[in-house]
Amino acid sequence: MRGLFIWACLFATTSGFAQSDPALQERLKSIGSDQVALRSAVDAGKKVTFFCANCHGEDGISKTADVPNLAGQNPAYLLEQIRKFGAGERKDPFMQGLIKVLKDEERIQVAHYYASIKVAPSAADVSQVPRGKELFGKLCVRCHGEQARGNDLYPRLAGQKVPYLKSSITRYRDMTGVRNNQLMSIATATLKNEDITAIANYLTQMP
Repeated sequence: MRGLFIWACLFATTSGFAQSDPALQERLKSIGSDQVALRSAVDAGKKVTFFCANCHGEDGISKTADVPNLAGQNPAYLLEQIRKFGAGERKDPFMQGLIKVLKDEERIQVAHYYASIKVAPSAADVSQVPRGKELFGKLCVRCHGEQARGNDLYPRLAGQKVPYLKSSITRYRDMTGVRNNQLMSIATATLKNEDITAIANYLTQMP
């Protein structure tokens, strides 16, 4: 089981951007390395995301428990998810319709805007945190990082709401979600419901 997990992690790392837009990713990085250009992109992104606020909040902190926070996500990861919705690789009629109207530069601005916002940790059941930390260290840290802040390929989990985390992890375990991922299925296969609750409580209280 451990060997299969490591193989899947390596496979995901080498193939995660196989369908991404290299030119847009390069443009994203170029703007991110220029403080003046980055500030301009963030300001523009704040204006562009007015239509996202109803669900994801004006500051990227979701208004409802089943919608993910976008604040604090890695900009390259966000840009790739935007591309996937626009291309129909991620299925959500509402999201797909909104993203299709965005120009390439606006997509970059949106990614930089949300990435620029700090995420405050949420309240957790402190009795669940130690067990959640232990499980996260065994199953999740290789890809999502010790601070659960993700990277270009994997999403930030720190600070997400407990209900969203629980439902997402459960769907990966049960392979009932829109996004089925071999790596996540392997990592979550042995988790019991109480394990998922513990992990969610650990992650939600992380800054």
